[in-house]
Amino acid sequence: MKRRPEEPRPTLQGHLEPLREAHQRGELILFVGAGASLALGLPQWSELIDHMAEELGFEPERFRSFGSYLALAEYYRLQHGSLGPLRSWMDRAWHREGVRIGDSQVHRLIVEGRFRLIYTTNYDRWLENAFEHHGREYVKIVTVADLSRIRPDVTQIVKYHGDFENDASIVLDESSYFRRLDFESPLDIKLRADVLGRSVLFIGYSLSDINIRYLFYRLARLWRHAMPDVPQPRSYFFTPQPNPVQEAVLAQWGIQMLSGAADDPTQALARFLRLVIEPQADERAG
Repeated sequence: MKRRPEEPRPTLQGHLEPLREAHQRGELILFVGAGASLALGLPQWSELIDHMAEELGFEPERFRSFGSYLALAEYYRLQHGSLGPLRSWMDRAWHREGVRIGDSQVHRLIVEGRFRLIYTTNYDRWLENAFEHHGREYVKIVTVADLSRIRPDVTQIVKYHGDFENDASIVLDESSYFRRLDFESPLDIKLRADVLGRSVLFIGYSLSDINIRYLFYRLARLWRHAMPDVPQPRSYFFTPQPNPVQEAVLAQWGIQMLSGAADDPTQALARFLRLVIEPQADERAG
């Protein structure tokens, strides 16, 4: 019988084994986006834009029409002289009381996985809090000074777009984003060294995020230029729903899209992570 295009299981099953093997060897880099924290109830970007509009004296809907969130944040910085006040508000809003990190299955699975290198574009501390909650050591990398604290036996959490504890590290406005596109910061150099010979698994990202898509493109070019005669280790992008157009686009950059076809993206991600880090979960699932 011909399978319907929306059935995801063949896609998952066909690529789980090499993904699991890379994970078991400790050679799978995890890249974590905001979608991994959906179940925590953190503010959406729309709340950030509304807050900027309120502080700047604009009606929120009209303010949104003036440009991308990068341009709006740039305008905020120009008006206030820095992003400090906005960063402080974000820190409070993203770490509201009542968030129970111990209830997040996604974060528990990330902590329990054999991920020696975790990169995240999230500014918040929920990954770090999850490691602390579950009693696991980690080293947080935000600036070049943090590189001296790396230990081979401890997971590295690399805050690729900055951390709330360091205003200068935050990639939020247009200028900081353009500097990121240079791909020449200390963290970029570290990333280039880390990815050679390893696969990368991206979770919690939107396929419309141009920032992460540019990263896909740069990593593919990096591998081809650094090791032109060596096959690039396959990397993976998990999404709750199939998308054949994006699947074809990502494939040209050596990235296999894996989909869960679930209405609840958090449940889909948790199930997927279980299948990767707990091989026995495959038998229970099917």
